Amino acid sequence: MSNFYRIMLGKKSAHFQDAIDGGFVGVDFGIHEDLTGKVPDEWQAFNKRFIPVYQAGHPGKSKVAAGLACAALWTIARGMQIGDIVLCPDGQGAYHAGEVKQDYSYASGQVLPHRRLVHWRARAIQRTTMSTALRNTVGAANTVVGPGAFNVHRAELERLLAGTPTVEVGEHEQPDTEDLIEFEFEKYLEDFLVTNWDQTSLSGEYSIFEEDGELVGQQYVTDAGTIDVLAISKDKTRLLVVELKRGQASDVVVGQVLRYMGYIKENVAEKNQTVEGVIIALEGDKRMRWALMNVPSISFYRYQVSFKLIKA
Repeated sequence: MSNFYRIMLGKKSAHFQDAIDGGFVGVDFGIHEDLTGKVPDEWQAFNKRFIPVYQAGHPGKSKVAAGLACAALWTIARGMQIGDIVLCPDGQGAYHAGEVKQDYSYASGQVLPHRRLVHWRARAIQRTTMSTALRNTVGAANTVVGPGAFNVHRAELERLLAGTPTVEVGEHEQPDTEDLIEFEFEKYLEDFLVTNWDQTSLSGEYSIFEEDGELVGQQYVTDAGTIDVLAISKDKTRLLVVELKRGQASDVVVGQVLRYMGYIKENVAEKNQTVEGVIIALEGDKRMRWALMNVPSISFYRYQVSFKLIKA
């Protein structure tokens, strides 16, 4: 079964037409060497070797940026398989789909030199035909997104690639309103939190991690697992791991957050930075509260959602 990816072809799709004309997708990241035969099966091993290479060429970049760049490069060189589908925005509101046809190749001296040859499909997907959830996914700031982010969107993407428009819930069938609100919020809690970060109490001290003005702290991939949100304090001295649970949280999540915090402390944090954690859930059970009594570096927040009607 083919996987789906989304790749930005240069900043603001600057090299989109080059990729269309050349039949490829690719990235750069300033690592100027042919990676043929140098890419291990696991991205962790690749990152360990090439993060120092990336940082040597980008002395002003953080470890967070280096990790994201190297993970994306590994995905292009090794992660994607022949037959996978890559979605690329053209900068004009459409996403073009290419099927991966060959293994990794290096085009020295050319734009986006780390490449995979693709066959571009004739039909593009208009952003306006996508569901809100899919638009949020393809609009992520990271250079490379997928395939885990697209698993829940597979059926919709297959319909769109076949030319069948997405039917939003409510066009033909209206479920119970309360159930619909609960379902939508549970499914998209993370996007809701990120979008409304400035309205939370956390925003007074922390900002979601950005690099070159792009939001990269959402769904931050690590050896220890994928962190829902990685934030940094306004004075740059503290990193914050945020774990979201869409229902009741148990003591298991405390260990999960501690694992993430340990990874960030060892691999991402600078020498002057400390690492803290936050668990956000609808409820927390007694076991979780007992566990947190001995872990002062992790805080717990309950989320609440409310809305009101305003007569027009």
